[in-house]
Amino acid sequence: MDYLYYTLQKGINQHLFTQFGNSVDFLVFKKSSNNFKKLFFGRADLRFCIDKVEKLIFTLISAFDIIISMIKHPMEEKIMATDLSKGYGLSKWDKAQPIYDELNNLTSQPIYCVSDEALKETLEHFNTKCVKSKEITTTAKKYIPGGVQHNLAFNFPFPICMTKAEGAFLYDLDGNKYYDFLQAGGPTILGSNYEPVREKVLELLNTCGPVTGLFHEGELLLAKKISELMPGCEMFRMLGSGTESVMAAIRVARCATKKKRVIKVGGAYHGWSDQMVYGLKIPGSRQFLESHGIPGGSYKTTDEVRPNDLKMLEKMLRRNTRKGGTAAVIVEPVGPESGTRPIDLEYNEKARMLAKKYGALFIFDEVVTGFRVGIHGAQGYFFGKYDYDKELPFEWIIEDKKIVDGKVVKFKRQATGRDMYPDLTIFGKVVAGGYPSAGGVGGKKEYVSLMAAGVAGMGKKAYVGGTLAANPLSSYAGYCAICEIEKEDACAKAGRAGDRLTAGLKELVKKYNLPYVVYNQGSIVHLECTGAMSFDFSHMNLLGSVIPMLKKKPEMLRRKVAMEQMGAAYMAHGIVTLAGSRLYTSMADTDEIIDGALEKFEEVFKTIVKCEDISRFEKKH
Repeated sequence: MDYLYYTLQKGINQHLFTQFGNSVDFLVFKKSSNNFKKLFFGRADLRFCIDKVEKLIFTLISAFDIIISMIKHPMEEKIMATDLSKGYGLSKWDKAQPIYDELNNLTSQPIYCVSDEALKETLEHFNTKCVKSKEITTTAKKYIPGGVQHNLAFNFPFPICMTKAEGAFLYDLDGNKYYDFLQAGGPTILGSNYEPVREKVLELLNTCGPVTGLFHEGELLLAKKISELMPGCEMFRMLGSGTESVMAAIRVARCATKKKRVIKVGGAYHGWSDQMVYGLKIPGSRQFLESHGIPGGSYKTTDEVRPNDLKMLEKMLRRNTRKGGTAAVIVEPVGPESGTRPIDLEYNEKARMLAKKYGALFIFDEVVTGFRVGIHGAQGYFFGKYDYDKELPFEWIIEDKKIVDGKVVKFKRQATGRDMYPDLTIFGKVVAGGYPSAGGVGGKKEYVSLMAAGVAGMGKKAYVGGTLAANPLSSYAGYCAICEIEKEDACAKAGRAGDRLTAGLKELVKKYNLPYVVYNQGSIVHLECTGAMSFDFSHMNLLGSVIPMLKKKPEMLRRKVAMEQMGAAYMAHGIVTLAGSRLYTSMADTDEIIDGALEKFEEVFKTIVKCEDISRFEKKH
């Protein structure tokens, strides 16, 4: 019966959101004092008139069609974990395996890319319409390696120089206008250069300036706001970037647990520090593909597990007990590479329990998802059903310890919601709303306190620093940005834009009979056209990874070239993406803007052909 009640709730919520968006908070089942379950409205902001009342009646009737379908075919349904009216941008959660099946199908087929003629037209566009960009980036190559400073900059056929960012659009040096689905790699959930935040920042710059090296009220405002909104963050220390924050969190974990080893999920991006450039982008690639110049010893305490594989995670945790134990398990909550490797809804919860079981800290890397997935972060989405201060509704016995009369006493207790939330949370670019020098570590007091600064940081300490960390500009900009995100319900708005973009792209893929894979986690939209990021060589044995990687490397590189060509075709039609395969929507993306962008995508899709001649993708550009 519980399953029926849950299914009914899920079906009605799904249909309500379709009809009303955020105009009604939620419908839930609640156990009353006489142990009967009742259907009731939670806090309802019923800003609707008679016509919407009629729609509500229709909703309650129509929902039962959805409910019956869910009961008959539960495995085919998408799961809603958290109510959207509470500031989340995810209307659904897709099961991982069907997506992996689609991606495997994509990589098993010939490459579908723009025709030779369309590619020629794309190159002609860049040469004739982007003349000033070509000139300046050609000069830049004399002084900057590769001609650009940022890894997100698109290099094929040459980088484009942007001069203006506004809301949902970018403008280049030649005056060309672009739909901005890069959004600086994800931090600008409000849209680029959001005026209310910009005005507050200018006020601060006119009085305090960007940095003092001493305490500023903005530091407190930001830390307090994060602690209020992020359930797992009792304290917060700001740092200069996501990479720095990952380094600090790992140091804290080792300091707290007195263990050394760190387990990451293959393909995940946790910055560019020596120990984390391992299994980057491609699971099982270890240190061989993405970065060199790192001493082999840097990876001695880094372990990698296959995405969405809980059995492999526990096997690795168990193996590590023979090597001194695991200090931390670190995950991207929506899956590696911002969901490029999707995970099942229950993965984070079970991974968290496994980390606790083996005495490892559980680290959530919310550099992208914090204040993008939702105002309470991905941790609110995945763990929000558990009251932080109360015992869990299922039996989970925790081995704990306390000091009594100066002695450490071990005991067992029933786990609480606090045990379920991450021990540490990584913040990055989103935490300052896109303003520079943005990162930090939040989490439980007993761990974050190990990073105490100044004279408070004497004793047991995980040392962190940074002259520009927690500067007035970043701190205050972050505080103002988060306030605006909360006020405007930006996560939900961006999520709805992501849903609309995803639905439109799926229709185009179907219309033109393409094997492309399209899915989203709210405002993070994935458009896989070549499958260049879909290879997986995960194996606990070195040879088990290296041998298939060597066999598949030529095909990976060909598909990478094809992905670059697709990205260039999008840009020539006025669409900026992340590497031609990922798109971030923002609050600024109205229905009109999304529909306009879809028209541009269709112009590209019309030119797609099956490319039997692979020599085109082996050329060096």
